[in-house]
Order: sequence, then C-alpha cells, then structure tokens
Amino acid sequence: MRKRVAILGSTGSIGTQALDVIANHPDEFQVVGLAAGRNVELLRQQASRFDVKITTTAEDGAQGLFRVAVESDPQIVLAATDGSVAFEAVFAAVERGIDIAVANKELIVAAGALLVELGRTTGSQLLPVDSEHSAIFQCLVGEDPSNVAAIVLTASGGPFWRTPREAMEQADVAAALAHPTWRMGTKNTIDSATMMNKGLEVIEASRLFGMPGERIQIVVHPQSVAHGFVVFKDASVKSQLAAPDMRLPIGYALSYPKRLASVGEPDLMRALGAKQGELALRYDFEVPDPVRFPCVGLAYEALAGGGTLPAVLSAANEVAVDAFVKGRIAFGRISHVIEEAMSRAKPVEPTLKGIRSADRNARTIAGEIVGAIESNMRNP
Repeated sequence: MRKRVAILGSTGSIGTQALDVIANHPDEFQVVGLAAGRNVELLRQQASRFDVKITTTAEDGAQGLFRVAVESDPQIVLAATDGSVAFEAVFAAVERGIDIAVANKELIVAAGALLVELGRTTGSQLLPVDSEHSAIFQCLVGEDPSNVAAIVLTASGGPFWRTPREAMEQADVAAALAHPTWRMGTKNTIDSATMMNKGLEVIEASRLFGMPGERIQIVVHPQSVAHGFVVFKDASVKSQLAAPDMRLPIGYALSYPKRLASVGEPDLMRALGAKQGELALRYDFEVPDPVRFPCVGLAYEALAGGGTLPAVLSAANEVAVDAFVKGRIAFGRISHVIEEAMSRAKPVEPTLKGIRSADRNARTIAGEIVGAIESNMRNP
C-alpha cells in the first residue's frame, strides 16, 4: 500500500522538492493533504496533479494546518514551513502517533525537547530532513548510542566563507542569497550566509540525538558531499556521503525504513559529488571562524542556557533576517539583534505555552532593536 503523506509548506523549496520525489515514485506515496502559504495558484496546480482533496492556505490559519496534519489521515507529515506557525499542528499529529519528517529548524530548536518526549510516549517517529541530521541518523542506524563519542555536522560555508569580515558586514541581499551549492528558500539561504543555520542545527542535533552541545562539532566542507560524521569511542568514524541534492534526504525520511530506488542507474562519481566529466574529487574540511560568524557561538550559548532561550534565539533570528531582507538593517547587524534580544530575555522552563510566550516576547524585543538601529542610521 502507498504511504499517505501530508505536506505543511507545499509551495516552498522543501515542499516542491518533496512533491518531485513523490512524482518519481507514484507507487510508493499518496498525497492526502497540502498546506501552502499564499501561493494559491501553485497550490491549485499541486492539488490537481496529485488529486489532493484537503488543501489549505495561510488564510485558513491554525485550523487549516490542523486539517492537513491530522484530518487528512496521513501516516507521515512533512513539516516544511518556516518559523513557528505550524507548532500546534505538528504537536497534534505527534499526539496521535503520526510520524513527522522534520524540515523546520525552528520547530526542533524551540520545542524539540517537548516534541521528542511526546513522540516517545505516542510512538511517533521524528525523521530528520536536513541533510546533516539525515546523515547522522543514517550513521546511527544499528549502533549503540552509548558508543558514540561525538557528532560532527558539516557546513558549506555559504557565500561568504572567503569574504573578508568588513565586506561581509555590508553585503547586500543578492550577495547573501548567492549560495554556491544548495537551492533553498530565502530564510534558510540567509541563515547559511550567517552560518546561523549551522548553529540551529547544533541545537537540533542535541534534541534529536540526545547529545550535549560540547559533543557536537562543526566543520566547513565547501563541496557539501560529506553531510555528517559520527565519531565512536574506539576512534572509528562513520560518514554519509551523497551529492548535494535535498531530494535525497527528503526521500529517505518519507520512505523510512525503506530506501527509494534511484531514477536511472546510480553513477558512482556523480553520487560522490562529481560534476559531469570529472574523474577526480577533492574534499576539504576546515574549522569555522567564530569572529566572522558570531551566530554559531550564539547558538551554542542558547543551547547551554537551556529553557526557552533557544526559542528566543530562533525568533530573534527570524526578525533580524526579515529586517535585513527588507533593507532595514545591514547584514553585519543580524548577529547584534540576536545577541541583544538574548541578553534581555528571561528564559523559563519550556512548555508549549512558555515557548509561545518566549517567541512572542523575543519578536517584540528584536523588533525594538531593529527599530533602534534604523533610527541610528537615519540620525547618526
């Protein structure tokens, strides 16, 4: 029987790529629900193509997301929205034992501890879609967690890996969106440019795999072929390698525990990341620069602080990134907004209500900080 799939965020980057995967494997999946933002025309096309009866848009609010995540009767929900809009819908699905393919960083960063614990009690599986967490997940299959010494997440370095700090701080939106490897939405691409995406992924890895921050490391790997490493106590290392194509971890999460057959015969060199005609490969690994990429350190600080501080970090980052994209602040001020919002926060023990409150308060504070920066720019 085909696995029933519901997608939250169907018209975004991850959602559209997931539908590409499903289209290539029509005997494996049935799309039962689609929730989009405001791209109504694309949603209509998707619903027609996959014969989907339950569809909603941003205008339908939380109830619309609930309909898709729960009332469409899925076996797995792909959580691919940005921000915290789908929190309640995802929690409702987990409460009912529905599996979640997690492609929403903010969800796990802000509420991952609660979600993981709830999943343990209901039998809902949280299956990572991020290429890095998918890699770690795959490396851990069949392994005793007590034998794991460390987790290593790889980062592409983004568009500014070789850019001097002064030039980075005044970079425009077009430069920040010029990612050399991955095709992602605006928010995730800007997060890659600041390397906040990797900081958020450290928190995600801690939640998903029960690992403290000091045992989660980052290396920059510009080729984006080795997606993660697991270091074991005997000093042996496992890694998962694949071409930088988000459809691969999406497909793995949706089909788990099966693996989907490749469309056509797999080509070894292409699978290892080689471009057409290349006969040799080179993989580089470097340590991130904490001075040029301060957002990484802020994420580790939020993880160590615990409580609702990761939710504050995530919410303030959303506000700061949005302000940069709209031309309200310079690229170099994104980390300042986040750091200042964290310093003003009063973290408490995480409950869903407390996380929601921390999220709202952080957005208000971050908005005030952005406003002050704008005012100073106009009246130096």
